Amino acid sequence: MDYITIQGAKKPVSRLMKGSDYFFHHSYEKAAANLDAYLAIGGNSIDTAHIYCGGQSEEVIGRYMSERGNREQIVVLTKGAHHDQSGPRVSKEAIAADLKDSLRKLQTDYIDLYALHRDDPAIPVSVIIDALNEHVAAGVVQAIGVSNWTWQRIEEANRYAADRGLVGFTFSSPNLSLAKANEPFWSGCVSADEETCAWHEANQLPLLSWSSQARGFFTGRFSPEVRDNADLVRVFYSDDNWERLERAKQLAADKGVSAIQIALAYVLNQSFPTCALIGAQSTEELQSCDEGSLIKLTRAEMDWLDLTKQTV
Repeated sequence: MDYITIQGAKKPVSRLMKGSDYFFHHSYEKAAANLDAYLAIGGNSIDTAHIYCGGQSEEVIGRYMSERGNREQIVVLTKGAHHDQSGPRVSKEAIAADLKDSLRKLQTDYIDLYALHRDDPAIPVSVIIDALNEHVAAGVVQAIGVSNWTWQRIEEANRYAADRGLVGFTFSSPNLSLAKANEPFWSGCVSADEETCAWHEANQLPLLSWSSQARGFFTGRFSPEVRDNADLVRVFYSDDNWERLERAKQLAADKGVSAIQIALAYVLNQSFPTCALIGAQSTEELQSCDEGSLIKLTRAEMDWLDLTKQTV
């Protein structure tokens, strides 16, 4: 397993990050077994959020770390300040309330990586950075970042922080995958486009990709004629993405791997630090991700997969 360093975090971060949006109390044993298997291959980072599974995800992780006594081995990425039925909640009060609740559920006194789950462009970055720095100074948060923010807002926030000697955002978590999104998964979600990736390359800011394998688009279960998954059709069905799938299949055949492993390798072979959030729920899926994370792609292969070159 390879790792990256995220400024502020005191532990290295495994490039495969375990997703937990299926961690419920009634299936605790499954979640615990999945985490045991994930740690066994060298993974150490768990992605969760205040809203996942109605709050049960964080509670399951807290129980797991308490029972295993392994909190210091694990990097916890959790997110807060998600909007609710009333609208955006990116405020000093909402951040403090969600963070306090997350600490309780996770049964820990600190968060390794804390991200704002959504943005509210109506709120000045000064208010947000000042609020988060209070929690960094208190020692309950090590590194701060964002999920579903544009690079322009991140840059604005980090410029404000730098000018005042404050801690800025040291990671971002948008969607990044070989298949390009036609439209957001959900309102307010951000997918990394060419401009975003160029900004990350210039700044070398780590990107932690959700839906890194395009929600199964590269598994072979889907084709232009199979339209039973409305969200996948809406977000990923396009002529260019079918061509990317065909190229992934060709490259996979040349390398003796699978197309979905090529899709994972695409995320992990960017020109800036990346991690891939994975939803592996079985030994086979976890092994596939582990093997895929070790595939090295050349710049020419990356460009060919991205349709910027006709031949590899």
